[in-house]
Amino acid sequence: MLPLVCKRLSLLKSRPPPFGHGFSLFQSFIRPMSESSSSNDPQNFTVSYLQNSCGLSHNSAIAASKKLLFENSEQPDSVLELLRSQGLTKSQIEKIIVTRPQLLEANLEDTLRPKMEFLKSLGFSGASMVKLVTKDPRMLDCDLVESVQLFRARGFSDEQIKGLTMKLPSLHFYNVNKIVKPKLEFFKSMGFTAEDVARIVSSEPYILERSLENHIIPCIEVLKRVLGTDENVRKVIKACYWILEYNLEKMLEPNIAMLKSHGVPENIIMNMFLAHPRTFLLRPQQITEILAEVEKLGFNPNTSLFVLAIRSMAVMSKTLWEQKVEAYKSFGLTEDQVYTAFKLQPMCMITSEKKIKKVMHFLINKLNMDASMICRNPNLLMLSLEKRLIPRSSVLQLLISSGFLKEDINIIYYLRMPEQQFVEKLVRKYKPLLPNIVNAHEGRIEFLGFPVILKS
Repeated sequence: MLPLVCKRLSLLKSRPPPFGHGFSLFQSFIRPMSESSSSNDPQNFTVSYLQNSCGLSHNSAIAASKKLLFENSEQPDSVLELLRSQGLTKSQIEKIIVTRPQLLEANLEDTLRPKMEFLKSLGFSGASMVKLVTKDPRMLDCDLVESVQLFRARGFSDEQIKGLTMKLPSLHFYNVNKIVKPKLEFFKSMGFTAEDVARIVSSEPYILERSLENHIIPCIEVLKRVLGTDENVRKVIKACYWILEYNLEKMLEPNIAMLKSHGVPENIIMNMFLAHPRTFLLRPQQITEILAEVEKLGFNPNTSLFVLAIRSMAVMSKTLWEQKVEAYKSFGLTEDQVYTAFKLQPMCMITSEKKIKKVMHFLINKLNMDASMICRNPNLLMLSLEKRLIPRSSVLQLLISSGFLKEDINIIYYLRMPEQQFVEKLVRKYKPLLPNIVNAHEGRIEFLGFPVILKS
């Protein structure tokens, strides 16, 4: 049977069609379906367009075509041209279309251009516009007016609205009257000024994603129990906007209780918490491990140095800590000397590794200090090289070279002297005799170094 069928098909193929249109009709049956329908089927046209013009993969184009359908390229071409005119690259446009394919059907004059103009009125343009719409393409077809008006009415500047929009574009998609407005009013009821609220929210807009009843208010209640007064609560929130992101009941209260159990006085805990809230927001297990290290080093829990040591260890990993120890050792300090300096000034380990190396190089190679002098005066490591150490050294160099100061001065005394006292005692005093001393104090004279090893 099969040979007979094949033979008949062969005869049919070689026989001329009886009518003029017979050949095209037959060909339409043997042509691939995609070839015959792509020009007539809107979905196939859409898939093809998404692949060829927008750069989507075949699977992504099929998925996107389920959300939009068009029969010609006029409308999507105009949308792509507008996106390109804003500086968007091919890959950025692809990302936008994958996320928000409906934009290809958006009306340019009624939707896209007005939205872009409105975003420009908030300060978005060029790179910032590209970054925003790439981050959340919904910004090009959502209604921004109501949310922006709410923020403006609450005292937010356009710059602050731009900042919170860039960080959390989805804020504009919320029901602002039900979700955003009550939280802004709550902060105002706590005694924050309109300027305070605008500063907090624009810096940390993620707070507005949190439930008012289930998260924000319970956090405020914990802070009130710990700090005692509304004024202190406001002070901590201003110093640490993101504190309301944490579960304070599970983190803050246990950590404070742990410090008290190790003998740290409540007033020291409160002072440190008000100044550096971040230290108290570690997991209790981390605090337990750090406490053990600090006690091993011999810190007295009745002093603020105890809590400062905890803070220093809390803000870095063990690997980073060891790298900083090695940075000090590379300039001749022993490990014991490094820990001696740490016990005198725990903050010397918070200084970046880069600054450690720059300051140590200056102190040893320019000021001729030995390692033991630095170890006994670790506060020097906290001073600014450009704003304090170099300008003051230049002033002292000028005074020594002019004979107004002896070569064997105690430089530590002058470097640690309060700024106003240094200006009065040296700069203004000698300005009539050495007009150039002002330039030295302002860092406009190169410091060449001292010729002798200075006294500690």
